[in-house]
Amino acid sequence: MFDARDRRYMKMALALAEKHIGLASPNPSVGCVVVRDGKVIGRGWHEYEGLDHAEVRALKTASGETRNATVYVTLEPCSHTGRTPPCAELLIREGIRRVVVARVDPNPLVSGRGIKKLRSSGMRVDVGLMEEQAGEIIEAFACRMTTGLPLVVSKVGMSLDGRIGTGKKGGHRISSPEGREFGQYLRLRADALLVGVGTILSDDPQLTYRGGGARGRPLLRVILDTHLRTPPDARIFKMTGPAPVLIFCNKRRATGREKALEAVGAEIIPIPSASRILDLAAVLEELAKRNVLGLLVEGGSRVHWEFLSRRMVDCFYFIVAPMILGGENAIPSVGGKGYGTTAVAPKFRIRRGFSAGSDMVFEGYPSYSRSIISPWRPQETAASCRSGRPPASMRK
Repeated sequence: MFDARDRRYMKMALALAEKHIGLASPNPSVGCVVVRDGKVIGRGWHEYEGLDHAEVRALKTASGETRNATVYVTLEPCSHTGRTPPCAELLIREGIRRVVVARVDPNPLVSGRGIKKLRSSGMRVDVGLMEEQAGEIIEAFACRMTTGLPLVVSKVGMSLDGRIGTGKKGGHRISSPEGREFGQYLRLRADALLVGVGTILSDDPQLTYRGGGARGRPLLRVILDTHLRTPPDARIFKMTGPAPVLIFCNKRRATGREKALEAVGAEIIPIPSASRILDLAAVLEELAKRNVLGLLVEGGSRVHWEFLSRRMVDCFYFIVAPMILGGENAIPSVGGKGYGTTAVAPKFRIRRGFSAGSDMVFEGYPSYSRSIISPWRPQETAASCRSGRPPASMRK
């Protein structure tokens, strides 16, 4: 069904979606290429503030030369009216001959309906070209659409022996410059960044995005702080912006500290907790209300344990530096009380590993991951969409 030319043009569309991934949230990042007579005549991508979907943008750049052209798009064209008119109807009006779709839209408002509309007009629609790569780009969006909650991605920079610090002041930097650059890329893909108050007290981070890609939405910074121990003079408050710093705390909090934190730009959100442990489900629900598609959890050690022990991690990136820290006081990458036996410990599959400077990065998925690209997930094929129907896992 697909040939080398199809793959070449879809790679172009995927590159457009990937390049602009920080500009689309809370919508998915989509890329589109229009080809006629073997020549690319239009390119488009989606930027949320720009309104136009990738298909609309690509057709506009094609300057009316679209009749009998082929459109390559990384996500199924929409068939419903939202902030913009349906893209499927526009493709029909423009006289497009064929549409090649990488992946069916997980949004229940679309999910197969766009494909069905195009086919009912007599258009040829081929589905499933490079769907895995397309799934990587919309991973967080798909999780939000299918579960109602953000995708949870954890990240840790650690030594070969699994340590994130020596337990002493100073000397905290473990990852290479390239490893830290990859960490910024993960921040670009996320809508919110979360740490525990222990990280604030020990490292005093700013938790800002400092990568090279452009962001459309400000990175929402989140602190888990049961007893409101965050200092009002912490560096996280020095970098103010349109988004507040969210501090989740116990409902029975020390109210005397609230005003000082609110004065420097914090928004205090009291939620239920048991002992020292905040209700992480309530945290995710609150972030979902704020249209957060992806949450990046950067620790510390105990916070990673809390998310893992509650089976709330969808993907975990381990950035491993070629060094040994050793020592009884060194801080483990995952703390907490640990699992009693290997039988109950969560099992991971490493989807890929790659180098980042002198570091190695391992992308791991636990067996309970909700991600559409989890290696534990039964492989979907495009066959069920050739008739315009979405795969069973996406049908409501």
